[in-house]
Amino acid sequence: MDPVVIDVAPVPLADLLDVAGGAPVELTDAALERIAAGRRVVDGVLASGRAVYGLTTGVGHNRDVRVPDAELVGQQYLIVRTHSGGFGPLLSTEVTRAAMAVRLVGLTRGGSGASPAVAESLVGLLNAGVHPLLPRTSSVGAADIGAMALIAQVAIGAGRAEHRGEVLPGGEALARAGVPPLVLQAKDGLALVSANGVSVGQGALVAERAAALADVAELVAGLSMEATRGNPSIAQQVVADGKPYPGLVESCRRLRAALEGSYLLESGVPASVQDPLSFRVVPQVHGAFRDVTAFAQQTLETELNAQADNPLVSPADGTLVSNGNFHPVLLALAFESLRVAIAHVGQLSDRRLGHLWSAFFEAMAGGPPREGPPPDLPGMHQRYAAAAAYAELRQLAAPVSLDVGVLDQGVEDHSTAAPLSVRKADEALDLLLDILTAEALFAADILDLRPELPALGAGTAAAYGSVRGAIAALSDRSTDAVHATAREALSALSRRT
Repeated sequence: MDPVVIDVAPVPLADLLDVAGGAPVELTDAALERIAAGRRVVDGVLASGRAVYGLTTGVGHNRDVRVPDAELVGQQYLIVRTHSGGFGPLLSTEVTRAAMAVRLVGLTRGGSGASPAVAESLVGLLNAGVHPLLPRTSSVGAADIGAMALIAQVAIGAGRAEHRGEVLPGGEALARAGVPPLVLQAKDGLALVSANGVSVGQGALVAERAAALADVAELVAGLSMEATRGNPSIAQQVVADGKPYPGLVESCRRLRAALEGSYLLESGVPASVQDPLSFRVVPQVHGAFRDVTAFAQQTLETELNAQADNPLVSPADGTLVSNGNFHPVLLALAFESLRVAIAHVGQLSDRRLGHLWSAFFEAMAGGPPREGPPPDLPGMHQRYAAAAAYAELRQLAAPVSLDVGVLDQGVEDHSTAAPLSVRKADEALDLLLDILTAEALFAADILDLRPELPALGAGTAAAYGSVRGAIAALSDRSTDAVHATAREALSALSRRT
């Protein structure tokens, strides 16, 4: 893969995703100079003897306790070693790389005051494929301190890491990769841990999935319309023009493209002048999902390129400023909203499944119309499982950002739960894809019960053919194998894959 070059210009989410996927990174001279400029401010403050949080004082509830000059560097190692924590399943390598890249980009924005060696160490870890092991549960969303401290531990030669498929002590992983351990200076430990790497990094991956799944949702809705002889007027250009939200406009466009060439566009075909709302409001609901996803991506890009350190370097007056930019509350709220939007798309799919159920039994009233053995009907068998999945999806839409308690002797009395908000959105997307898969299978069942398969749209035909083709190749026709195979086939139809 080509390297991602990090300069002083804003870094797009696409670059972050490339690094998460394995691309190496390079820093420009301008980026390194910006880091060095911030470091010069820190050195000036150290020379002045002023009390500065986390630099010449303790952290947390020890914020007003001065640290002796001889212990300033030792405190940075102490921060790294004592702030790591977490449990549960490990985050994926993709998320871990994204978290490291987020911190690297943040350092190049100039507000951290870290030594250039800190950035160079992160570059070395990423390019050598040394990936710290990060448990999933560690952060309350006021900087992902626990996870970031585990990254910092590996950078200094401690902790645990994966390298070329093997789990090793951090120091051994560095030695095998030829990356020297980082030697911390004053403020470096705090700069490494005080970042929302996991929230932003995993958030970028989840938002990318959401954008891709919106495309799948349009195809599946179109296939259900064809199975029920639905009315395609819902996606006409006049509808988009009448309420021109970007997501609604795009949803109408994609639904029209999916149905291009469909028998539904022939005169006199729709079964009714107006379909139930779960069909009729697809552009509005799917469009809202698209717009909320776009808002989440905008928030992520702002966080990625923000100066979010505490204390924050102020080059204009050569000071370090205590602040709360590390608090990713808008990111947390964006993903709260995204989960609700995901649940609405899932609700439409679940409601359409109810209408497909009626259409199925209408088609079966006279017995299977085609000759040969009875059809497998994998979609009909998935209906109740899809309803169970929707119940779970509905629960994931509940807010979490207000649920964290008071920590550190009352000093840390507000948090955002951003990592949890992001993770629950990822889980919600899994459930939505499960429900959409069941819908696609059921719509295909109904179409297969007709004496002849009608002309399908360009996009819906691709969805039908992909799902049916994947299932036909299966030797194991169990319901879970069929669902998993169809699910993968639908995912492959996304514009992102």
